[in-house]
Amino acid sequence: MGTRAFDEIMGLGDTARPELAELVRWLEETPSDELRRRQESAETTFRQLGITFAVYGDSDASERIIPFDIVPRVFLADEWARLSEGLVQRVEAINAFLDDIYGSQEILKAGVLPEDLIFHNPQFRPEIFGIRPPHGIWAHICGIDLVRTGADEFYVLEDNARTPSGVSYMLENREAMVRLCPELFEQFRVAAVDSYPDRLLETMRSVAPRGCAQNPTCVVLTPGHFNSAYYEHSFLADSMGIELVEAADLVVDDDMVYMRTIAGRVKVDVIYRRVDDDFLDPLVFRPDSLLGVPGLIAAYAAGNVAIINAPGNGIADDKAIYSYMPEIVRFYSGSEANLPNVETWRCREPEALRYTLDNLDQLVVKLVDGSGGYGMLVGPTATRDEIATFRAVVEAEPHRYIAQPTLALSTVPTLVDQGVAPRHVDFRPFVLTGSKGVQVVPGGLTRVALREGSLVVNSSQGGGTKDSFVLLDDQWRQSQTMGTMVQEQSL
Repeated sequence: MGTRAFDEIMGLGDTARPELAELVRWLEETPSDELRRRQESAETTFRQLGITFAVYGDSDASERIIPFDIVPRVFLADEWARLSEGLVQRVEAINAFLDDIYGSQEILKAGVLPEDLIFHNPQFRPEIFGIRPPHGIWAHICGIDLVRTGADEFYVLEDNARTPSGVSYMLENREAMVRLCPELFEQFRVAAVDSYPDRLLETMRSVAPRGCAQNPTCVVLTPGHFNSAYYEHSFLADSMGIELVEAADLVVDDDMVYMRTIAGRVKVDVIYRRVDDDFLDPLVFRPDSLLGVPGLIAAYAAGNVAIINAPGNGIADDKAIYSYMPEIVRFYSGSEANLPNVETWRCREPEALRYTLDNLDQLVVKLVDGSGGYGMLVGPTATRDEIATFRAVVEAEPHRYIAQPTLALSTVPTLVDQGVAPRHVDFRPFVLTGSKGVQVVPGGLTRVALREGSLVVNSSQGGGTKDSFVLLDDQWRQSQTMGTMVQEQSL
């Protein structure tokens, strides 16, 4: 923790990185009170729009907004090109892995992964074995969480191939920045992100079962308005111009999925589900589920409906599987991973367990199936009692945990009570895979740890978000004559 973090604007020195000097000048010339006014305006808008989330188990169950920071995070064009190449490689490997694990299982026959890591994993769904999704695509929407430790040092922190959330914040953050800080877009050639709903709808249509109508019917399946991400479900359905449905709106008849409407039944071809596997179909998974559609998996197995993301994808999210991703990428691509993992110790292995228990005060320890910052120990900031409690938990069920070093996450200038100060960040870019290929959205969700020194960026743990600028070239434009905002389309 004593190592100075790389600042994405200032580098490791006291002067701005040359390409970003103009951003520092903007910060210096814009009074803190004005920055704060703009930031509060954005948060007021988010609250009015209902862009909120709930923290499960919190005694205060009220909906909250995720705090927004007005200072953008910037990726240079060459940085983004390298990241995109690595993201495409990784997502292609994830899709190949899922297709293999639920099919011929060549990676297990080759001894690359231990079989028990798959077959004893609750995220592996034997009910799906032998089913191949339309066009052979499993992970249509991936959110790959990245951290940065230096100018050219990016690491994958975890993979999200089930129902990655946060894209609505990416879009609303950009809309707020365009409205409140137009001068930045006059100086900066920023890749647009507002085409994401169109890209997502195009991806959904491209994976419709063969033989569907030229304009397949697509829907978003939500658990309902009590879900913490309901705003995003509604936002995406509305932005794509398709129906937001709950389980009661769908019915399966003769292995076909239909949507109930006032005009009668309408055949459904593609479902973007935001319902977890356990609750997706009570005839196959949890029989007590009221959130799923009876018969949906039978219709899926018959090839009559595409489900985005595919059931069974959770095995690719598992953090123990994550630890093997360099080998998985190598097995399916024949090349080394362009984006490395964070060094990881699998506590299921005796030597790794000993190392973890001996160094709990220095490591970050996580549940293999955890998310949202829950079930996690950040050793350097934990109390002696917290470490002792966590030690007992890990010793009792070591197979449920992995450990990683405490990285010096990069920082980005952030507006806090005392003014502008560096705060640690991570990043979730979104990658879409359809029948026409893989595309990386030119932006993403930057999460920021608002508490000084904190490395925990999750919104449920007090984190906030920033807009993420991806430059179309590596030069700031400094024209004083432009009177209109310029945002250019990437990809």
